[in-house]
Amino acid sequence: MTGMEIAKRDKRVLIVSHGHPTFSLGGGEVASYNLFNGIHDLPGWESFYLARVGPPVNRHKDSALMSLRQKEREILYYANDYDHFRCSNRNLAGLQQDFVRYVVDLQPDVINFHHYIGLGVETIFALKQALPRVPIVITFHEYLSICHHHGQMVKTSRNTLCYRSSPAECTNCFPHIPESQFFKREAFLKTFFEMADFYISPSEFLIDRYVDWGLPREKFRMIENGLTVEEIVPPRPLPKGGRRNRFGFFGQVSEFKGLHVLVEAVSRVSDKDWGDDSALMIFGGNLEKQPEAFQKKFNELTEKAGNRVRFYGSYRSAELPSLMKDVDWLIIPSIWWENSPVVIQEAFLHGRPIIASNIGGMAEKVTHNVDGIHFRNASVEDLIDRLTDVLRTPDLWDRLRARIKRPIDRQECARRHTEIFNALLAGASGQGTPLPANAAPATAGQGTQVLDRAVAQPL
Repeated sequence: MTGMEIAKRDKRVLIVSHGHPTFSLGGGEVASYNLFNGIHDLPGWESFYLARVGPPVNRHKDSALMSLRQKEREILYYANDYDHFRCSNRNLAGLQQDFVRYVVDLQPDVINFHHYIGLGVETIFALKQALPRVPIVITFHEYLSICHHHGQMVKTSRNTLCYRSSPAECTNCFPHIPESQFFKREAFLKTFFEMADFYISPSEFLIDRYVDWGLPREKFRMIENGLTVEEIVPPRPLPKGGRRNRFGFFGQVSEFKGLHVLVEAVSRVSDKDWGDDSALMIFGGNLEKQPEAFQKKFNELTEKAGNRVRFYGSYRSAELPSLMKDVDWLIIPSIWWENSPVVIQEAFLHGRPIIASNIGGMAEKVTHNVDGIHFRNASVEDLIDRLTDVLRTPDLWDRLRARIKRPIDRQECARRHTEIFNALLAGASGQGTPLPANAAPATAGQGTQVLDRAVAQPL
């Protein structure tokens, strides 16, 4: 499509996600969907959303493409033949038949991948081959391509932090996988990432990790995820003599989220400091999907904590404001690095200070003694001390709340993205300098040779 033809209509952005918030409420899904809606709010732009689905959703008989409640700008793509080790799609024929056909018919001006889980990194090559002049942007939400341990960058032994990956380090975590296989995995993934024209990350910490891994820093830009703002909840009304002593956890219930650290710390705060009216309110799902050992440990800890802990189960995004109204503090006790948890922005939007682990994206987004409190990662004892400080310092909540900065909304997030998209389009058409100047896409011929070798020599 020529520059003149683009100018005759709104520019089209295709957002590709590994899941749709209707079926999966992870941070990446919510962030990509907010961006999709934010771009469509901007004059001169229209956006489309392609999200992968799999079991328990059933595939259509004749096509992997499905509509979602007849929403014309949203489509689901069924994919369930996936190699988790290589982040690879085994069904390359089906990829061409439905996925590529839909995108070619759509004729987007920019494609923004928000993940490749379930879809496979081959989707990047397939679209670059089919639409070689269309800029492709990858938004990274975590470290899955760097770390085979669920992208957590923690050691498989005792879940201690991993500071830098390498084939040798990865083999220490997975002794049954030879070092050579991790070397091939890394080369395989980088081959496809290098075909993208630009990268976006919601945190500087994640950029540093991917640069250490070998991706060029000049192709990165940090843009915080944008929120859909519908209602802002005022502070919880306090009874006479009441304290800011209601603590909330929102998110997935898993060992990596550090809930075992949080529940144990809460159970061990002194009776004098905790009192009769303090409470930890846990809103989170998927406990039943966790390893049995963690489920057993979590249930034992909550039983020991007694009425100090209230477990409410899963929630929907639309419910969060009504749930936040009973919470004073948000706690993020993750034992892995995190990147840019959406719940941080949601807490700040509603004026709730945060108590968070002092690592990764949490330490970057929450400033100690400014808009929240840090505690030493995975340390029950340090979290006990911080909770005790909070309960003993009546004016701390007000001081921290007063310094919270309102996070960006989806429109501002979309505007920052379209600045990059415009620059890439200008560079592709020869009308200006793209961001960055050296982000030249791989040619279709080069990509074909690489993909053929990768398929012919499986790991």
